[in-house]
Amino acid sequence: MENNDIHNEQKPRRPLGMTLLCGLYLFFFLVTVLSYGQPIPFFGAIYQGPTAEMLVFFDSLVCLYLFLGLLKRQSMTWYLLLGYNTFELVNTLTNLLIITPSELGEIVDEAIESSSLLTGNIIVIVAIILIYCLILHQRNSFTNHSKYLF
Repeated sequence: MENNDIHNEQKPRRPLGMTLLCGLYLFFFLVTVLSYGQPIPFFGAIYQGPTAEMLVFFDSLVCLYLFLGLLKRQSMTWYLLLGYNTFELVNTLTNLLIITPSELGEIVDEAIESSSLLTGNIIVIVAIILIYCLILHQRNSFTNHSKYLF
């Protein structure tokens, strides 16, 4: 017996890659929010106080928007993800090249080894590149062509 009930039609399942990206950007949002009030390295300088708080606030808004855009599979979010990750990659490289371990050590009141700083930043760079590849691979999953998120 054939069932032609419209309500029984199944929506296409969310691909695993999209689910992983949603979880990842929710995690990024939470980590960013929790870093409010902490010093933040930004394009070769370490900011503290109100400037750092403002940078964290705007980064939190961007991460929240990206998370919601991923949930809704908004096609514009795909471009924003590529732009955001490119920005993060350039920021990380700039910080690696300009901020010295001694400058960073003064901020956190601990000695920072240059090899640890280099290793940590290389791991972040590799992670950003892998996320970038996942985003590129998920291009066809961004099916919502609405201009507005809400």
